[in-house]
Amino acid sequence: MLNLMPPETGHAAALWGLKHGFGPKTDNFNPPCLTQDIWGKSFKNPVAISAGFDKNAIAINGVLKLGVGFIEVGGVTPLAQVGNAKPRLFRLKSDRAAINRLGFNNQGADQVRQRIADYKSSEKNNLPIGINLAANSKSLNPENDFEVLVNKFAPLADFLTIDISCPNSENGLLFLSPGPLEKLLDLLTNIKKSEKYLKPPALLVKISPDIDYKHLDVLLHIIQAAGIDGITVCNTTTERPSALTSPNRNQLGGLSGKPLFSRSTDMLRHVYKVTEGSIPLIGVGGISNGADAYTKICAGASLVQLYTGLIYEGPGLIARIKNDLIKLMNEDGFSSLHDAIGSEYYKN
Repeated sequence: MLNLMPPETGHAAALWGLKHGFGPKTDNFNPPCLTQDIWGKSFKNPVAISAGFDKNAIAINGVLKLGVGFIEVGGVTPLAQVGNAKPRLFRLKSDRAAINRLGFNNQGADQVRQRIADYKSSEKNNLPIGINLAANSKSLNPENDFEVLVNKFAPLADFLTIDISCPNSENGLLFLSPGPLEKLLDLLTNIKKSEKYLKPPALLVKISPDIDYKHLDVLLHIIQAAGIDGITVCNTTTERPSALTSPNRNQLGGLSGKPLFSRSTDMLRHVYKVTEGSIPLIGVGGISNGADAYTKICAGASLVQLYTGLIYEGPGLIARIKNDLIKLMNEDGFSSLHDAIGSEYYKN
């Protein structure tokens, strides 16, 4: 039924179902070989749904029951915003892809913060929770937006993702310039180091696939120098591979799904090599099965996220990926996920 609905309507219906307990429930099979300690937190498995799915933190319990190892809500902006004009989300069925130009539509930081606080006070589930942060599209001081958000969410989150790579918002790419990025990260890391947070969250940066590697290396140097704790590789792309066949292929917005897999994984390899495995990486982009997730892990990802793959494969995909990871690790002789991370690099 949901496939017959407009894409954004179907998404809302899925969230409503998860919120009210109508989603599928897995057995939460998480063998010790998939467990990792990252940023002082235990991740029972490396798989999660990426930011953009539960923007307003309305379905945390339902999402966790899908068998994920952690959760990331948002992107959230300081003030509520409606996002870009509809239609703004398009399926590319023949390409197993999607294009969105949503523009960080969300209910604002105060509502999201309250929902997360309510969840943490009422639930015993200790899976790590992250929040994707973004500046308001019309903000005259986007740097201050991030400062407000970090101060608001730091007491609640296990990690905060600074999203500087959204192609669908007026301020979404501002901090991909070296000067503004360095200034922003210095500000945010100083907040994290302040004495008011006894257990400050990890700070991550989400990067774009649409920057050349020379520019990327400059940004990576700034990210490392600032002491950032992790990098998410990567956001959607505005590029359009020539192999796309769907009638929606020329829609404006960020392309996600299977066509992004090779591009995002190549960038992941590059980031892992440049950072020499010193920073945990979250691999995002085009994951639609366990082999895809394993490829990203071997390329350097400690954790993986997916979203578009769920549209085509269904919520059971998360459990299938976990089972496939165990099988693939065993075939390669790895007794733990940690041993597989970056193994492709070390073999070479």
